[in-house]
Amino acid sequence: MKKVFDKLKQWLDKLTIPFQALILILLLIFVYYFPGIVVIIKPGEAAVFWSLISGTETDKVYPEGIRVIFPWDEMYIYNVRVQAKEYELDVLTKAGLNVHLDLSIRFKPEYEYLALLHQSVGPNYMDVVIIPEVTSVLRETIGQMDSEQIYTTGRDVITIAINEAIEQVAQDFIQVDDVIIKQIDLPPTVTSSIEYKIEQKHLVEAHEYLVAKEKVEAERRAIEAEATRIYLETIAKAVPEGEILVWRGIQATELLAQSDNTKIVLIGGGHEGLPLILNAESPPSVSPPQNQSDNESLDSKEDAVSEQVLGNTINQDTENMTVPPFQQTDN
Repeated sequence: MKKVFDKLKQWLDKLTIPFQALILILLLIFVYYFPGIVVIIKPGEAAVFWSLISGTETDKVYPEGIRVIFPWDEMYIYNVRVQAKEYELDVLTKAGLNVHLDLSIRFKPEYEYLALLHQSVGPNYMDVVIIPEVTSVLRETIGQMDSEQIYTTGRDVITIAINEAIEQVAQDFIQVDDVIIKQIDLPPTVTSSIEYKIEQKHLVEAHEYLVAKEKVEAERRAIEAEATRIYLETIAKAVPEGEILVWRGIQATELLAQSDNTKIVLIGGGHEGLPLILNAESPPSVSPPQNQSDNESLDSKEDAVSEQVLGNTINQDTENMTVPPFQQTDN
């Protein structure tokens, strides 16, 4: 390395002063134009070449890497990754109310048509094509809607309109992945009135549902009553007159026998041959209230005497009769 510098120094010493000055000037010019001569295309970028003589090279897109060009030529670098642009917009409704929109647009240029995009639109295609197109569609769509439509179904309608705008933008060699409506703000008074109206609408629907439900319940009860009437008429025809109460007593006895309380069943010991059911657990005695009128006290005393007489009679009958077989069930 030292030998190289020594030879270079010897060669410069042999040159005259004018030649030395010329070499120094050329070296300064190279350093000055170095950024325009050596172009570095970073990852996620692509470049379009423009020549002073032939113009834009539309049939080629330069990928990432290092390119060396003449200082009078130009290499335009584009970001070909998916990008996001957020912006806010104020539009007017059909009634003239102001609506504030907060949007986010995701986009990227078409890689294959990058040179054509550069030639027809340029690097600032976002502000030239995408935002004006989306803004125009939003103003036209929201301008035909009222505030209630925007509050309820406006987001879906606006999304459909934006998709049409995206198709229009795609004709300019730009790929718009999505336009996200982050927020729609109506005036506070309008929002409150719409919410109240929607709440009242749901209350009306709830009342209508209850009325319809009661109508169905009334029809059900009418059908049930008719079925009961037919059922009773059928029983009256099938069971001889005077034995319906006996038949109902048998059904009641079956239900009582199935209860969880401990009881003693005497087969044939009741009236009309019905089983006589005696609870093993005696019910607690109920004392009459202290503050009663004279008539109520007299009635209580009469009932007590009647119960005592009836009990003595049953005990005498039981002693004189042969006790039929019985069953004890513990449910």
